[in-house]
Amino acid sequence: MSRARAFKNETTKVSSERMYEVIRHPVVTEKSTLGSEHNQITFVVPLDATKPEIKAAIEEIFKVKVKAVNTLRNKGKVKRFRGLKGKRSDVKKAFVTLDEGHSIDVTTGI
Repeated sequence: MSRARAFKNETTKVSSERMYEVIRHPVVTEKSTLGSEHNQITFVVPLDATKPEIKAAIEEIFKVKVKAVNTLRNKGKVKRFRGLKGKRSDVKKAFVTLDEGHSIDVTTGI
């Protein structure tokens, strides 16, 4: 018998204000645009955003079907500027994989 948790397939309710807070902006870099070949789009999200929240927000805002959501937390670097020590802020990215036939044009606004 497996010790893995049973997966609950419940839909997450997210308020309309929270949806627009969860999806801050798309990441438009050379590496993130290579993900579009695999139906992936990268977004910057808040540090407290969860995968079900991100999935619900993307599906509601862009009217697409999300296949998977992977997240990554980048810790801020410690940098020096004119001898003073400073720290960049932490960033969380969400790599959203869309189902076949769905796409999001990140060059246009919401």
